[in-house]
Amino acid sequence: MSGLTHIDAAGEARMVEVGGKEVTDRVGVAGGTVLVAPATLALIRSGDAKKGDVLGTARIAGIMAAKRTHDLIPLCHPLALTSVKVDLACEADPPRVTVTATVKTSGRTGIEMEALTAVSVACLTVYDMVKAVDRSIRITDIRLLEKRGGKSGDWVADPAAP
Repeated sequence: MSGLTHIDAAGEARMVEVGGKEVTDRVGVAGGTVLVAPATLALIRSGDAKKGDVLGTARIAGIMAAKRTHDLIPLCHPLALTSVKVDLACEADPPRVTVTATVKTSGRTGIEMEALTAVSVACLTVYDMVKAVDRSIRITDIRLLEKRGGKSGDWVADPAAP
């Protein structure tokens, strides 16, 4: 049998039992990038996209997604989130929007999926809001950047890793 904890003795997928785990403060940080054309970045920065405020809408979408992760990802536990922060930044070289989500809870299980879901949905929202003017958009580099708390302890991604 594999080391995956979502597989039971019969080889079936299951939700992991976390009732016996200690409640700890947990933080998950994830990031992602939306690569766009220079003109698209200028449109996003200006706030003049036809669908409205791209960055503000993506921020709200990411927060909402983090809160609904258990509805979107099979076998995720519903968590009472204590904080969700989604930051979006426009950067010129290469033209892109970087998305970072920081999600916190006090609980018995990790928060990584909530952070990754927040970033994914925020990136998809940026894409959706400007796709009519830029078909070359690419969403890249969605990954966990940091996790704190829990039995396995703290972890930070190597910034040089792809």
